[in-house]
Amino acid sequence: MAAVTLLLSPTVRLAALLGTGAGLGLLLVIIGWRGVDPNRPRRPLSRQHHSDRPRHRRVLIHLGVAIAVGAATGVITGWFVGAILAGLACWALPRVLGRDPEHARRVARIEAIATWTEMLRDTLSAASGLEQAILATAKLAPTPIRSEITDLAVNLENGERLAPSLRGMADQVADPTGDLVIAALITAAEQQARQLGDLLGALARTAREQASMRMRIEAGRARTRTSVRVIVGTTLAFAAGVVLLNRSYLSAYDSVTGQLILLGIGGLFTAGFAWLARISRVTEPTRFLAIADTRSRKDRPLVAEGQV
Repeated sequence: MAAVTLLLSPTVRLAALLGTGAGLGLLLVIIGWRGVDPNRPRRPLSRQHHSDRPRHRRVLIHLGVAIAVGAATGVITGWFVGAILAGLACWALPRVLGRDPEHARRVARIEAIATWTEMLRDTLSAASGLEQAILATAKLAPTPIRSEITDLAVNLENGERLAPSLRGMADQVADPTGDLVIAALITAAEQQARQLGDLLGALARTAREQASMRMRIEAGRARTRTSVRVIVGTTLAFAAGVVLLNRSYLSAYDSVTGQLILLGIGGLFTAGFAWLARISRVTEPTRFLAIADTRSRKDRPLVAEGQV
């Protein structure tokens, strides 16, 4: 009880609030300094690193907000467990209940692969070969995969062979559907496959069907997320209202036993949200081109040191 009384002390609450504000301010200063300092030495970064930088900054800001919310909850309620649960909820709930940007990005990429495949099929009839068809479609490629196709066209213009360039593009796209199309192109480049246009048309239809299936699955899961949002919003609004308007109603949680009970309640909510996140995650198939490249490297004969 002495520990709980100390935690409820106004002086301790004020000190915790000031310390949280100072820590959050320092975190934001560090984030801003890393992003805008013109004198900071810079190294050339790949496209992936450039795209990851805003995401890392958002993660840091999200982490700072979660820490601030948790500390503010602990100061207001005097509950150490409540502070931890509030911080975890602020960190996890937007990801579990919000929209899935990764799903939208994958669907857009699959649609782009289907569109580019159809462009290749239609261009092959007028082009003098597969390389010329790729070069002709590079500037008109869909936006989600335009940078990868542009890199492929640049490699071909620099004199690189088609098959290794296509394998490099497969690693950049990193999509199982893209592996199907690129594998067909590699086969055509190495073995002069016949009826490539018909094969590309079939692969394009397969890609569009897969994108349509993903959208139907996401629509069904969106209804589940809406129901959970209503439940979570009602629960949080009720809890906040009771804390602000009738604090004595929750006095049972001020004791150590009450904090343990609150921890158990939070554990049940955490298990439920973890289950919800698990069922909403789509298991991606393994990229078979990556497996094939790994096996080919393992099967490659090794040359002992010093042996010619």
